[in-house]
Amino acid sequence: MKKTVKSRRDFVKNAALALGGFYIVPRHVLGGPGFTAPSDKLQVAGIGAGGKGEGDLWSFYQSGKADIAFLCDVDDRQAIKSRQRYPKAKYYKDYREMLEKEHKLIDAVSVSTPDHMHGVQAMAAMQLKKHVYVQKPMAHDIYEARIMTEAAHKYNVVTQMGNQGASGDGVRMLQDWYNAGLIGDVHTIYCYTDRPVWPQGVVRPTTASAIPAGLDYDLWLGTAPQKDYFDGVLPFNWRGWWDYGTGALGDMACHIMAPGFAVLGLGYPVSAECSVATRYTAPWQRVYSPDSPPAASHIILTFKGQNGKPDVKLHWMDGGIQPERPAELGPNEVMGDGGNGIIFEGTKGKMMAGTYGMNPQLLPTNLTKTTVVPKSVDRVKGDVEGHYAAWVEACIAGPGSKEAKVLSSNFDIAGPLTESVLMGNLAIRSYDVKANDSKGLTSYPGRNIQLMWDGPNMKITNFDLANQFVKRTYRDGWSLGV
Repeated sequence: MKKTVKSRRDFVKNAALALGGFYIVPRHVLGGPGFTAPSDKLQVAGIGAGGKGEGDLWSFYQSGKADIAFLCDVDDRQAIKSRQRYPKAKYYKDYREMLEKEHKLIDAVSVSTPDHMHGVQAMAAMQLKKHVYVQKPMAHDIYEARIMTEAAHKYNVVTQMGNQGASGDGVRMLQDWYNAGLIGDVHTIYCYTDRPVWPQGVVRPTTASAIPAGLDYDLWLGTAPQKDYFDGVLPFNWRGWWDYGTGALGDMACHIMAPGFAVLGLGYPVSAECSVATRYTAPWQRVYSPDSPPAASHIILTFKGQNGKPDVKLHWMDGGIQPERPAELGPNEVMGDGGNGIIFEGTKGKMMAGTYGMNPQLLPTNLTKTTVVPKSVDRVKGDVEGHYAAWVEACIAGPGSKEAKVLSSNFDIAGPLTESVLMGNLAIRSYDVKANDSKGLTSYPGRNIQLMWDGPNMKITNFDLANQFVKRTYRDGWSLGV
């Protein structure tokens, strides 16, 4: 006879029936104020148990309302600490096997894997009606981000992207200042970072390395093209390869650009342009790496003004490039947090913050302590760490609940932000696209072109070759399931 696996909810219901009329008493009677009955805890499965995944799972657990019930990682070496920390959690290497076998016992799934796997893993969970928390960037390409945003509604699940600063008080203070009219209408935003802190703009090694023991490299490749393993790509430097990561932009822009979206409600950009750093090994011998993002870039995204507001130009700078210091900032004062930051320029004034929107300042900075405005945006209890707890609470309360509606980075918010971030990468990758001109001569029409973007239809309208970067082609055997 086929063995039937019962869900946790079925177990609780059947246990109550077996008591012959007895009922489950309120949790505060069982364990005092604040007690959470085991049957009421969110059962979380973690895809990606090491690195950032390790920290994410710990933050869910620390909320006091989540159990880490299942762990999944393609690399046994990375999973060691989490397996020790949650000894009762069943361990898998293939997330597909875990979801197939354990889906009745899973309430929610955390995805903390390399960027190229976010889409398929989150979609697999949502299609089983599991709530999802997905590390930033939400997806590897624009098409994935759009499909994931739509899927959250289709499958009626609670979602959150892992840009923790979106729940921070700093972002909300920036919103309060803007809503009070202190800086007028914003027309320019500068975002900058000192990333990458891993190799970028480099050529992929041509010699294969031995695959480390404990790593299932085929599973790690997942949707990516079949290419040889090489030393150094794991556990961190995958960010600097287009096949797996999204470069400095994908790593940091969801943190640094997020305040701009929160303050102004930016949607899809209408255009993108860029310039990138170029390396030379000898005079006139340019190093071109189609496999890796550039060592530094400057991207300009233009957003159409809404309700009579001016258009907004958002500048993104990475690799240590920074904008000119605002005239209102003292010569010895720190801009942003030094290596990273965001600056808003409005018709009446300016404001800035560091990574995650932390340490917000009006300019000149002496205005910060002397200016008092009403709180126009509710705060998240626990600030940045509350980003995790708020998602747990929302999952328990369910889709449509007030807890779910106030999440700081649900996919309705994170989707357009992620698409804009990836639009910057589309511009970077189009910069070196080769094409034949009308005379049959090979040229680089992507350079110095302003790419015009039709956001609703996910299409570049003036340079069709750029559209190849909107949606990836997965390796055989992998699909979003749509």
